[in-house]
Amino acid sequence: MIDAGKPRVAIVDYGVGNLFSVRNACAHAGMEAVITASRRDILAADAVILPGVGAFGDAMAMLEERGLTDLLREIARSGKPFLGICLGMQLLMTESFEFGRWPGLGIIPGTVVRLENRSKRGEPVKVPQVCWNTLHRTEGRGDTWEGTLLKDLPDGVFMYFVHSFYVKPDDDEVSIALTRYGAQSFCSAMRYGNIFACQFHPERSGPPGLKIYRNLAEIVKASRK
Repeated sequence: MIDAGKPRVAIVDYGVGNLFSVRNACAHAGMEAVITASRRDILAADAVILPGVGAFGDAMAMLEERGLTDLLREIARSGKPFLGICLGMQLLMTESFEFGRWPGLGIIPGTVVRLENRSKRGEPVKVPQVCWNTLHRTEGRGDTWEGTLLKDLPDGVFMYFVHSFYVKPDDDEVSIALTRYGAQSFCSAMRYGNIFACQFHPERSGPPGLKIYRNLAEIVKASRK
């Protein structure tokens, strides 16, 4: 039975992603989460989470097949809290260059490109990145984490990453956290209006990751008042 007093979250089900881990993290944070591809459920929710693992092109095809692409664009315009995780973050972009060239949802202008497999000194670096790595605030813009799902987390906090590609937003102001891997520093978290997106998996990142879900619950509660 749905608890009307709890924040309601729709976890978008399009055949990929750590859906049950995300649902468990939502429950830990005091939210009522449903895994769904139903337009009615998604529109009725207080917040929407777009998770994902796997290939960009296949994921976009599955979203199209289930009639979710225009719905997600509608949610992005609605002002409703919207969280994209890992591949779900990448799908928000204009296009991806993962094994070809694929159009994305086009919600956040920018591209998705492959991680370099070399360090600054030319040594080989394993791709995909499968490890714990740190998040750092973007410099020169104050506290870019205040008012976002990273609120109250320390600079240099560790999160768990599993990916070969990363996002390059057209507007640098969209990026609120950077992570270094090999020779590059890449955008590991973004905020774009009502949208927060992260390349790492908060549901697999222990207490700091669960803090992100608690922050989401607080933002949802504030938006319902």
